[in-house]
Amino acid sequence: MIETQNLSFAYHSDDEDAATAEKVLKDINLKIEKGSFTAILGSNGSGKSTLAKHFNAILLPTLGKVYVKGMDTASAENIFSIRSSAGMVFQNPDNQMVAAIVEDEVAFAPENLGVEPEEIRRRVDECLEAVNMTDYASSTPSKLSGGQKQRVAIAAVLAMNPEILILDEPTAMLDPKGRSEVIKTIEKLNKENGITVVLITHYMDEAARADRVIVIDDGLVSLDGTPHEVFCNVEKLKAIGLDVPQVTLLAYELQKRGIEINKSVLTVEECFAELLRVSGGMGK
Repeated sequence: MIETQNLSFAYHSDDEDAATAEKVLKDINLKIEKGSFTAILGSNGSGKSTLAKHFNAILLPTLGKVYVKGMDTASAENIFSIRSSAGMVFQNPDNQMVAAIVEDEVAFAPENLGVEPEEIRRRVDECLEAVNMTDYASSTPSKLSGGQKQRVAIAAVLAMNPEILILDEPTAMLDPKGRSEVIKTIEKLNKENGITVVLITHYMDEAARADRVIVIDDGLVSLDGTPHEVFCNVEKLKAIGLDVPQVTLLAYELQKRGIEINKSVLTVEECFAELLRVSGGMGK
């Protein structure tokens, strides 16, 4: 669904030579498969959000190529199709709200695309149901909680029928309840609707729920693999300013003390099973 080929990017002024400007992304080569759930991690300034903005042509490569469903993002004639295929949700839902009523917010994009009224009605109802916000269709967005606003923002993007959903730290401004609501919605859209998800996050527990985790450090791909493969690199992650899930850290510390436990555990259940195994099942 998304492919980058030797992608490099530098922010530069009009009178600055792009080739000599300091690069935020450096020779990135990635493929993101249809129906996958990919989390992208990185410390502040690592380039992870810059990378995400290349996935729906908000930014264009300084060097290299980005393809979305085989379409070159650098080609102006592809921009409409790319942004229809790859919808983006940002950190602050208030910055995306344009309507005074929830259902009008969800209808806004398809109305501007010239979609027939009956089809708009169907999409609005379907998208609000997909994010569990049907009961709030007539509500005012400003009166919703942070998590509810973000789910409306997701519904508004879904109304464009995207095959790819790119989320740039969508839970950063939310409390734990709001974070849980949004992540459950994202998982549902991926697993039940088959939408390809790219989640930019700095929460390790969110990334642990993805199929694949990519770690960006100083504009380079530092780690790339399943959550179990990535998070077992505790020392490397800490060296670049990232945490690991708490149970993974516990397993790492136990292993350092000579206990032969699998340090790639991600969940409490996996950790408990490992502790039972190394203790010979005592207290089972």
